[in-house]
Amino acid sequence: MATNPTVFLVMISGQIETADFPEFDDLYVKYNFVFGTDWVITSGLEEGISQVCKKSPDGRGLFAWNFPLEVTFKSTNPYGWPKLVVSCYGLDVFGTSVVRGYGAVHIPISPGRHTRTIPMFVPESTSRFQKFTSWIMGRRPEYVDANVVARGEGREVTRVRSQGHIRVSFNIVTRDMKKLGFDVIPSTLSIPSAATAAALATDTNPGAAAAAVPTANVPTSAAS
Repeated sequence: MATNPTVFLVMISGQIETADFPEFDDLYVKYNFVFGTDWVITSGLEEGISQVCKKSPDGRGLFAWNFPLEVTFKSTNPYGWPKLVVSCYGLDVFGTSVVRGYGAVHIPISPGRHTRTIPMFVPESTSRFQKFTSWIMGRRPEYVDANVVARGEGREVTRVRSQGHIRVSFNIVTRDMKKLGFDVIPSTLSIPSAATAAALATDTNPGAAAAAVPTANVPTSAAS
């Protein structure tokens, strides 16, 4: 006899594909997932580190890691939806490994194939003197915990500089989310049509306007 599910599953596969860092060469990336307390990894890797990659010799100057991602989560609620945190490293003129960029992105919520471009950034010294001494000593500013880029606490006091982009592809499969009351399939979600939006903006009774004007469904080919 079938029983009602108590958890839903989110299965993630994909790749950290390419990066664009025009000023550097010989880079590698580290990744890990940040997620809420109700989420548990049932299979796959929570973190990893790629090979060192050289810049492509063509005009694009891309770093092509094509580093695989594969992990499965289970949870009872969407709060704390997983994020992918990516850190890029390379060698400076003294041969010291220094950070070239931090970035983070939410895992897509809807099933299917998705591509995300992650803007990367690095922490900056608060003064020119500190910037000069850190360059001399080979100790550039970096986060003690890279996961801080996936959280909001303390970010407002951090001075950063944009530097490069990383392209990541995701293949998302979900299971039992709708049975637990969480609908993330675009084909079954209703959004107000243009007529509904106009009526809601002008009518003094929004409830009556919404009931009088139909909604439009978002077409898609993704399946739960």
